Amino acid sequence: MTVEVRDVVRRFGATAALEGVSLSVREGEFVALLGPSGSGKTTLLRILAGLEGTDSGSVAIGGRDMTGVPARARGIGVVFQNYALFRHMTVFENVAFGLRVRGGRSRADIAAKVRSLLELVQIPELERRLPDQVSGGQRQRVALARALAIEPHLLLLDEPFGALDARVRKDVRRWLRGLHDGLGITTLLVTHDQEEAMEMADRIAVLERGRIAQFDTAAALLREPASTFVAGFVGEATRLPCTVRDGVARFDPLPLEPLRVALPDGPATAFLRPGDVAARRGGEARVRLVREEAEGPARLVVQAGEVVLDATGDAMARGESCTLTPRRGHVFSASGGRAPGVPLASAMAD
Repeated sequence: MTVEVRDVVRRFGATAALEGVSLSVREGEFVALLGPSGSGKTTLLRILAGLEGTDSGSVAIGGRDMTGVPARARGIGVVFQNYALFRHMTVFENVAFGLRVRGGRSRADIAAKVRSLLELVQIPELERRLPDQVSGGQRQRVALARALAIEPHLLLLDEPFGALDARVRKDVRRWLRGLHDGLGITTLLVTHDQEEAMEMADRIAVLERGRIAQFDTAAALLREPASTFVAGFVGEATRLPCTVRDGVARFDPLPLEPLRVALPDGPATAFLRPGDVAARRGGEARVRLVREEAEGPARLVVQAGEVVLDATGDAMARGESCTLTPRRGHVFSASGGRAPGVPLASAMAD
């Protein structure tokens, strides 16, 4: 089922939760809504679910305008952050609840449907237990089975992994992505966790203060961030002020070699990821922390002047001096222009 959001605005008093948001989701796609707290991602999900109205703009699901369509008539499955399970009902009864409310099915048909869903989410043995008698990961699967019971064409997930510990979270999200692929249901996931978004989603909509800053694949967000916000929010990166003059970005007074950039003269901001900076022995910077990897170069935390940044290089001792050489970077001018940065030696060779 496709989703089309066009110029949606939602305000709460003087606060704009969403400001002219547009989004197109393809049928069967897994899309993550990624952003910090207050960016508008949950408000957008609630609007899609029919739990929140809009001040202007339009929403179409499966080509149908959702204006005036109540939540119960949208055929959407929703899994909330706290799972919203009925604590006094068994796992079986929780999953069956929506089917019974809708009516039109016999008790035997409902029982068969519920048991097939519990098999699908791999917890058939838990049907007689109460929610408080199962683990967090199992409660998440119960909530998902309940959402799937109505056979939705669109599945909305509102930070469903927040209550899980790190190991269980990783296992469950990989299982959920596999389930999505098997069922082919269009899925939207709200999250503030970029690792979740990058691992699970086909495309990621990055929200900033009620607007979509960029909507693209994880690789494209890392390779070609559209703004300083995206460059700093997605992936690990150190933000450094610099000055561009004659096509060269210099980081004075930091002991960091310059980059060649195609930007106008003036103040700028560079974003350097750990793999963008090479450290070698000797120089003005100092190694503060070392994390040796099983393969490849070591990860280093280096202090350069007043700035602490990540780099890669040979394993060095803490306190050892080093020189930092950027291999590449994303540089943004004060006017908003962006250009890739390359080492001077490479630019001169070209």
